[in-house]
Amino acid sequence: MTRKMVKLAFIENDKARKLTYNKRKKSLMKKVDEITTLCDIEACAIIYGPYDPQPEIWPSPSGVEKVLTKFKAAPEYDQSRRMVDQESFLKQRIGKAEKQLKRQWADNKEKETTMLMFQCLSAGKVVQNDMSMSDLNNLSCMIDHNLRKIGRMKESGDSENINHQNPIESQVMAAQSQVRLPMAPPLPLLPPPPPPPTAPDNDEIEMMSRLGWI
Repeated sequence: MTRKMVKLAFIENDKARKLTYNKRKKSLMKKVDEITTLCDIEACAIIYGPYDPQPEIWPSPSGVEKVLTKFKAAPEYDQSRRMVDQESFLKQRIGKAEKQLKRQWADNKEKETTMLMFQCLSAGKVVQNDMSMSDLNNLSCMIDHNLRKIGRMKESGDSENINHQNPIESQVMAAQSQVRLPMAPPLPLLPPPPPPPTAPDNDEIEMMSRLGWI
């Protein structure tokens, strides 16, 4: 069974807040002990709480003093290089979330344009009349990009493996083969040419001379 997500907010009830404090403090001390053993590092923990007269220290006062002395001896840049407060931590999380959102948006846009490209190639025309100029440019770039890849594969003599290596290009070629272009009207039939003239024989020549034609 999955754990229930805890709402990160101040606990109004005093009894519940104290119970949560003791439980989380014990868990935090255990995690510090584990990280020193698993990663072979020096660590310490100091917790000031309203329910304890003295701060909770791990592993011991001498151990805490040793770690703090080593930390203060390090250069100032190394001390603050990975140090964050609540504000900077939230800014980092927001920045990562924004980058992830932009990548997801670009991926979704590419998939939508690819689907629209297949629909247009299958229908032989643009299937959506309300597309913006930006969408039309994306569609044109998507078609040109895939056609250039197909052309490069054909020039390299690798056209036999298009269906196995590039499923998008093979679908573009298949969709293009289904496009029905309008057929040109048939040309009109011309009458047969007249027969070539034949040379007159002797009787025709004699008759034409009598009539004065020649």
